[in-house]
Amino acid sequence: MERHQRTEYYIVNEGVYYYDQGKPICEIPSTRDEMRRFRFSRLFPRNLSATDRSVPEVSPELAAKLADAMTLPPAEQSIPDQPDSDIPAGYTYVGQFVDHDLTADRTRVSLGTQINIEDLLQGRSPALDLDCLYGLGPDHPDSAMFYQRDRARLLMGRTSAVPGLDAQDGFDLPRLPFLTALPGTALIPDHRNDENLAVAQVHLAFIRFHNKVIADLGEVGTPSVTLFEKARELVVKHYQWMLRHDFLPRIVKRSIVDDVFTNGRRFFEAPGYIKPGDTPTMPVEFSVAAFRLGHSMIRGGYEWNAFFNFRGARPPEGKRIGPGSLELLFDFSGTSGSRIGPLTSTNPLPSNWIADFRRLFRLTDVPGGDPGLAAPADGFNVAKRIDTRLVEPLRELPEGAIGAPPGESVEPIARNLAFRNFMRAGMVSLASGQQAAKFLQVPQLADKDILDGNGAGANFRTLSAEEQDVLVKNTPLWLYVLREAELHGGILDEVGGRIVAEVFHRAMEGSRYSIVTDPSFRPTLGPEPGSFGMPHLLLYAFEGRADRLAPAQ
Repeated sequence: MERHQRTEYYIVNEGVYYYDQGKPICEIPSTRDEMRRFRFSRLFPRNLSATDRSVPEVSPELAAKLADAMTLPPAEQSIPDQPDSDIPAGYTYVGQFVDHDLTADRTRVSLGTQINIEDLLQGRSPALDLDCLYGLGPDHPDSAMFYQRDRARLLMGRTSAVPGLDAQDGFDLPRLPFLTALPGTALIPDHRNDENLAVAQVHLAFIRFHNKVIADLGEVGTPSVTLFEKARELVVKHYQWMLRHDFLPRIVKRSIVDDVFTNGRRFFEAPGYIKPGDTPTMPVEFSVAAFRLGHSMIRGGYEWNAFFNFRGARPPEGKRIGPGSLELLFDFSGTSGSRIGPLTSTNPLPSNWIADFRRLFRLTDVPGGDPGLAAPADGFNVAKRIDTRLVEPLRELPEGAIGAPPGESVEPIARNLAFRNFMRAGMVSLASGQQAAKFLQVPQLADKDILDGNGAGANFRTLSAEEQDVLVKNTPLWLYVLREAELHGGILDEVGGRIVAEVFHRAMEGSRYSIVTDPSFRPTLGPEPGSFGMPHLLLYAFEGRADRLAPAQ
């Protein structure tokens, strides 16, 4: 079953990196093994500390101290709470969904079965093509289980009734039935999209989006033989448009996004260095560092719906049960549940845990939107600011979220998300922030900026003088990207922004259906032709109905 926590990385032209007794090892795989691996690459050279003894190394002990500083509760650091951003909180989990689309290794679905070379190569291609939603398509034996009998629409699941709410069809992920080997396992290509309820509900929204496109194409007489592929093309291109025009400008400096999508890439697999049709790779600098920005955006809890919220007005009839904490969003998922166990067909998602999308995205931003789709007073969620702080629940992740076998105890530091990010970077000798800035020909952050940030981020002044010296000379790239954003209003700047924008551009270019290779494309779906963001997608997928966008109210 897929997890964020990779135990090895295959880097093109280098080999497979993994840990052996706490030390990073690089091993050359066989040709067959190489073909079955997800291909990573390097955007920058390896960390200088791997080859130059004059560059101090970030030890596991220092990594633990950095992680501790990034995840300690504010009261224990005598600093204010992590500031909010102005980004609607739902985009945090759009980012997680996108990450799983970019890094899904489709060959995993097919291990142990017959598979042809084309499928192997596709499995090596990180493209923004929604394979985390479609798998290998309805006609492939390993993906047919995700589809309805018409082999065009995707399956959806049914929630369970609770006092005050009936069971609801189409508001949970589809799950394996009770009398199967893994009851309750979500019938989706990438099980990481069922590790917390927020990303699971975003995945469900994309299932509904696809099914609505299928229904509309069917109504205008699209032949059944071309129906699925026509729908997929529309869905993928609208998805890419949303990422380019709605998601990316919220997290990356707009001038960088515009430059990359207008003038092309300058550093990552730039034109002239690759041949047309070459399959993309995934830079470890993006996967292990820059696109882990979303970890900083996560809240400790959410105004989830009328039943689970913190400060929202109590609905009539005393519906409010308790807080919509991050721990509960993990618990009510199929792979991370630690107190209630995995969801099953006999214990499906309760109807009072269906997302209220009005609280996660500003649906009334769409011109002409129904005022009834506005979030309740004091009930809207914004993401935390992108900076060097992570909320306390990420200090000790559930064992299920890190792939630990059921019942196995994992020491606290190994469950700290920040520590895991630092150790993963060490495994592949990831370039430092200073190296990245030099390679990209942008000014480096000053020592004081790295240590102090803007005063509201992680406090590294508690480190010894020697540890501070290591940090300012060899800043882990993930930390550098977050500190850079912290100093620029919570937006990825010259290093992080350039990496993310160029990888998104290449991942769109590498998709079979692409707005980069089809620049004439313009959105046609939704309530505002020519424009398309997540609010448009949700309004279209749920037909603009409040009882579908917020059934638990």
